[in-house]
Amino acid sequence: MTTTQKLRVHMYSVSVDGYGAGPDQSLENPLGIGGEDLHDWAIATPTFDAADPTAAAPVGVDDEYVQRNWRNIGGTIMGRNMFGPVRGSWPDESWTGWWGPNPPYHHDVFVLTHHARPSVRMEGGTTFHFVTDGIEAARDQAFAAAGGRDVLVAGGAATIRQYLRAGLIDELEIAISPVLLGGGERLFDDGVGVPGYRCTGFTAGEKAVHVGFVPA
Repeated sequence: MTTTQKLRVHMYSVSVDGYGAGPDQSLENPLGIGGEDLHDWAIATPTFDAADPTAAAPVGVDDEYVQRNWRNIGGTIMGRNMFGPVRGSWPDESWTGWWGPNPPYHHDVFVLTHHARPSVRMEGGTTFHFVTDGIEAARDQAFAAAGGRDVLVAGGAATIRQYLRAGLIDELEIAISPVLLGGGERLFDDGVGVPGYRCTGFTAGEKAVHVGFVPA
């Protein structure tokens, strides 16, 4: 597929010991036990709760990296575990994500799953679509829906790994948070890192270290 659109990962946080989520995800702990602490650096920025995350000049290094998460993004892909805690066949259509009636995306979001489900239209322009035929199908559908803009792979760790192993990520930025989780889900769990990618550098922010990768 030839396109000028990019598939990007931004604002994905990992602990110092390599975990992108803590253990025992539940309704009470959507990111696992201790996992919400990974994002303290982002929550502390002025942009995090702004109505328009790209409207103002960034205030500090961390704020700049939060804003990158939204610039020129027209669609999002996520794994089913990021969408919610329901496993297996959908028992009903009552679960519509962690984010309430008006999710923060405001565009089409494509959820990777093995179990079909009708699309869910939410307030604020977010529509969740459920893709059962793999990561490339999700990418192609997201590109088509994005109106020429780029597509964000939001997570979780297993979903990002799939796209990296297929060589489909065009930009990857990771925030290393000063947190030790001791368990959970690692971003790189196979001991081979990110083959086919090179590191573009490290930038120290106020509360996290930001690491960039692009295809080698």
